[in-house]
Amino acid sequence: MMESVQFEEELERILPGDIPRRERVVQKAARHLQLVAIANEQMNLTRITSAREAAIKHIYDCVLPWAHFRAAKCVLDAGTGAGFPGIPLAVVLPEVRFVLTESTQKKARFVDHAVEALELVNVQVVAQRAEERMATRTPEIITARAIAPMGRILELFGGAIQGGSRLLLYKGGNVDGDLAEAHKRRVIAQVLCRYELPDGCGSRTLIEVKAARPGPRKNRRIAAA
Repeated sequence: MMESVQFEEELERILPGDIPRRERVVQKAARHLQLVAIANEQMNLTRITSAREAAIKHIYDCVLPWAHFRAAKCVLDAGTGAGFPGIPLAVVLPEVRFVLTESTQKKARFVDHAVEALELVNVQVVAQRAEERMATRTPEIITARAIAPMGRILELFGGAIQGGSRLLLYKGGNVDGDLAEAHKRRVIAQVLCRYELPDGCGSRTLIEVKAARPGPRKNRRIAAA
């Protein structure tokens, strides 16, 4: 079993120096990764087995675009899985509220346990599909990593987008098809940032999707814990 110190060492090596609260991020992210590794012996949370790869693909990838989330009051992480990207972002941005949705009950219980162990008071875990949660509450920002193709994402969250939500989606390096699909659905999509993962682990793109003409604010509710 990998120890938390192994994750800490890798995170110290790879995380950029300008990450806010860097020491806190290293410590809490390392503990999160250790909890994932322990739980992974009983359930399928990740296929990643090395400390360095976990640090790169689970933490570096999640936190690098942190600046695009810092102005939000509340962010909904749709299909958080083992807590990514919601938990790492919540560690970097303790002033932002995060609602982590996960419909698989055992995964939701794990994430709830991790949030409690990490003492993240700005995080709420909801054992529910994101689209069900949004039936009554329209979040300010919805984020997700690799939950579905763009067309399916727009089907699930189209109502929220028209109600004023913005999607901030973690995607791979080639997003031409995603942008074209969004244009076809008559919503605005743009690349917010691109970045390379260390060790040649791939390219990433953060895409913003929003309505051309969002609905009136009085008809919207911001998701809150």
